[in-house]
Amino acid sequence: MLLNHGMHGGERILSRPAVELMTTNRLTHGQQAARDVLARDNVHISFGQGQHGSWGFGMAVRTYRGDYASVGQFGWDGGSGTSTYADPSRQLTGILLTQVGASVPDSIRAMHDFWTTLYQAVSD
Repeated sequence: MLLNHGMHGGERILSRPAVELMTTNRLTHGQQAARDVLARDNVHISFGQGQHGSWGFGMAVRTYRGDYASVGQFGWDGGSGTSTYADPSRQLTGILLTQVGASVPDSIRAMHDFWTTLYQAVSD
């Protein structure tokens, strides 16, 4: 539904402007600078959203290409070992569910490996 700009099965669920607000960077320059420092100093706990993104309303948003993911990708890495993102430019959704919390670097590396493998499997 979010990849389809608020439409699902031919029915509007969310307005297009609402989806745009949710899935684009909403941080001010000052907030972005503080987020960048936090992400740089905590790379072990936040590969995707911390290193390569910003924040929309309610989710992480990719604002520059630092790995395989496209600019505009949006989603969330959960502290309980889940990771879900959608990539509008590739019409791709990925969901990783694990039973390992994100409190240690190995589980975050597993998330990173999942996304790296997924994007390597997608041909441009």
